[in-house]
Amino acid sequence: MRAPRIFATFAVSALAGIGLTACATAEDPRPTIVVSTNILGDVVEELVGEQAQVVTLMKPDADPHSFEISAQQAATLRSADLLVSNGLGLEEGLQQHLDAADTVPAFVAGDMIEVLDYSDGDAAGMPDSHFWTDPERMIDVVDAIEPALAEVEGIDAEALDATVEDYRGQLQALDAEMTEAFATIPDERRALVTNHHVFGYLAERFDFEIVGAVIPGGTTLAAPSASDLADLVDAIHETGVPAIFAESSSPDRLVQALASEADVEVDVIELFTESLTGPDGGAPDYLTMMRINTERITTGLSS
Repeated sequence: MRAPRIFATFAVSALAGIGLTACATAEDPRPTIVVSTNILGDVVEELVGEQAQVVTLMKPDADPHSFEISAQQAATLRSADLLVSNGLGLEEGLQQHLDAADTVPAFVAGDMIEVLDYSDGDAAGMPDSHFWTDPERMIDVVDAIEPALAEVEGIDAEALDATVEDYRGQLQALDAEMTEAFATIPDERRALVTNHHVFGYLAERFDFEIVGAVIPGGTTLAAPSASDLADLVDAIHETGVPAIFAESSSPDRLVQALASEADVEVDVIELFTESLTGPDGGAPDYLTMMRINTERITTGLSS
């Protein structure tokens, strides 16, 4: 397991001292776990199964940087038995509610992994929040969240251990599949251009070069300048990348405009990166999302 860059804010011993009290209702006696993003929500659901109510705040196809919640959801968040969030500055539109729930036991996934910093753009030197593009780091998160979930009153630790072991094995299989697929991409084509910086962890894990991003920051709320676009055009000409990638949660107009500006034969390929989709949207769960992205990146850069 990777050594975390910063100490975890979630301490099992501290929670034991608090003594978790389930916020069960007469209709459903199970404890409630509130999760900020739908990617982490899917993972938590896989781990706890039917042992808890998992309330995911972020809807399918939403932007994690800007989505907002209702007053009812905010109240549920403040009364949860456990609050799970991504951290590292991802949930910009939700942060005030996360801060207000300071009495709720919290697990921050970004505190559990070896964090990378953005290397350029407006966010240079700031922590990169998109760790889920590396399945190894997701394994770190799963290993770290197990004791947090086991402390929730109403969750059976032995049953939890079985589901955690099973899902860890699925993540390990995913990592092996991605390694094998990406190995088929020629060295001179292992370069990524996207809407904004989201593939830093994937690039480090699987030896890609980040050529640049249309939005040169860690958030979709930023905007590119004329010089940013000019630099990217130069990079596309220099590297000769055959494809650039647009995220499903962000409009691809800027990417399309960049492809036209570059005056080269380049495909614009959609990836699922910051949000899961609905059941019929192509990426309803984390494992499927990563497999689809792997196939699209491999095909786009190999052709």
